[in-house]
Amino acid sequence: MRGWTIAVLVSLLGAACNTSSTTPTKAPAAAVDPVPSPPSARPFTLLVVTHTTGFRHSSIPVAEATIASLGDRSNLFSVRYCRNADDVAAMLTADALKQVNAVFFANTTGDLGLPDLDGFFSWIRGGGAFLGAHSASDTYHDEPRYIDMLGAEFQTHGNQATVDLIVDNANHPATAGLGPGFQIFDEIYHFTANNRGRVDTLLSLNRAPADGLPGENQPTDMPISWAKSYGSGRVFYTALGHREEVWQDARFQTHLAGAIRWAVGGK
Repeated sequence: MRGWTIAVLVSLLGAACNTSSTTPTKAPAAAVDPVPSPPSARPFTLLVVTHTTGFRHSSIPVAEATIASLGDRSNLFSVRYCRNADDVAAMLTADALKQVNAVFFANTTGDLGLPDLDGFFSWIRGGGAFLGAHSASDTYHDEPRYIDMLGAEFQTHGNQATVDLIVDNANHPATAGLGPGFQIFDEIYHFTANNRGRVDTLLSLNRAPADGLPGENQPTDMPISWAKSYGSGRVFYTALGHREEVWQDARFQTHLAGAIRWAVGGK
């Protein structure tokens, strides 16, 4: 699946990404190429899953559009959408997964009804790529294999808050160009356990958000984004993405663009 080197650069956002900004207001999204290359000409196919059986985020349409725009601007991948139970039954089978290079759970929730979980995990372990945003960690709580694959499990959240994110690994494609950190306003997830040391931590907080929960504003170590291996496959997760404005933020788009490039085998 990764037998060739991708020469596509993650210069998707250009000057629109001001990594020195310390304001929580959204950065302008980069313009979409008015004449994108046809999807068939792109080397990778990304299956974007937005089916939910629990809470459904209003940001899902913006998430879908943002990911498609990243594919258009990079010319790296085409997008297919898996939006409901019928789509899941048809598009997430072992045979159907052979037609895609990566699966992106964009704000999924609950038990999605995958027809073959064994086949799904085997596909990732065999060299597939999985990406998840925000409530992808609020998905399949009763499936330990999913939580193990993803790297953590959502526990709770408080009020939306402005936080100062720390870039833990500036050399990873998902954080390259973001500087030492940036400030953003979003719904911040708390997880059942700290996974530092078991994953490649990309973004974190060293102070709990002012979200109304016990321990707010206190020193802590909170994971926000990470990458990991799963067999021969690659897994990326970011807890950001509750708000429409976050998906439209050029810094978050830089984060996602690099993550997708890394997940499908880019350097």
